[in-house]
Amino acid sequence: MENQNPIYPADPGENISSQAGTADLPKPELEEKKDKVNIWLKSAFSLLLYLAIGYFFFSHNWMFLVIITAIIVFHELGHFSAMKIFKYNDLGIFFIPLLGAYVSGSKQEISQKQSAIILLAGPVPGILLGIVLILLNNVYSIDFAFGISVEAIAKAMIFLNLLNLLPVYPLDGGQLLHRLFLDDNKIIGKIFVIMSSGLLSWFALSSGFYPLLIFPFMMLSRMVGDIHHDRLTAKIEAEGIDLMKTYDELSAEDYWKIRNLLIKHIPSLRDVPPSPPYDISPKEEQVITTIQNLLQRTLIQDLSLAGKFLILLIWAGCFTAPFMLQLPLRFF
Repeated sequence: MENQNPIYPADPGENISSQAGTADLPKPELEEKKDKVNIWLKSAFSLLLYLAIGYFFFSHNWMFLVIITAIIVFHELGHFSAMKIFKYNDLGIFFIPLLGAYVSGSKQEISQKQSAIILLAGPVPGILLGIVLILLNNVYSIDFAFGISVEAIAKAMIFLNLLNLLPVYPLDGGQLLHRLFLDDNKIIGKIFVIMSSGLLSWFALSSGFYPLLIFPFMMLSRMVGDIHHDRLTAKIEAEGIDLMKTYDELSAEDYWKIRNLLIKHIPSLRDVPPSPPYDISPKEEQVITTIQNLLQRTLIQDLSLAGKFLILLIWAGCFTAPFMLQLPLRFF
């Protein structure tokens, strides 16, 4: 589980080495953070930063910024609502200046079917609403405000959401493709991420929209971190420790074994004394967080071939529907 606080069974300097064996040793317990307010404060701060930077970047065109932000918020609320329905924890919406936003949440068991629904819940409603607005505007030609037509807003809504469905990681379309077909094959998955990074880098450099380079940098940095994570996981599993469990399910014995391996292989933990003796270190919170990140979430492969085909039909339908309806999308 993420975003949790450790509660230690002893003071940082207290020695508990008098225990007979590691099987009987306590491990630092966890208590759920009551930090929903903090999450939403961070979300609000990210929104203010997003608006401030966007206001200057778009030459003080606040109306354009408000419309784009409203489209993004509507999109992210779709993801948020789906994750809420599927009981994700620690939910929050966070904005990235000039690039968009994302919904953050955690869950131990990740369903392939639920993930697909969550990923589609952002762009699909936006595309449908955009289509409805254009059809209504064909009957009632109404300016929204300051000479901006409903049709222009609808086109922007359709365009941004279709853009997000492109099969490029980390866009929703790329994540959907990865979740449906590439989760079981790490090598192909990494190749897909590298290709996506290259494509995004090319687009950023050729278009001059350099802030987009943040995505390839983050993706490649995460890939390097994943390689280190996989190596560390292999070392732990070589000791006969099962990582397919939650922190609560982890035995005290396995906790102290993993802790010793982390001290050995992570430079920032080298100054933590290994056990025995079984002392609680001032860096125990970092140890616990690292162990939590190593414990593997269960991916439930609950989508049949027919289910995957249906998801792909919905994905393809999002691209074809505006043109099949012969909507005036000169925006593209």
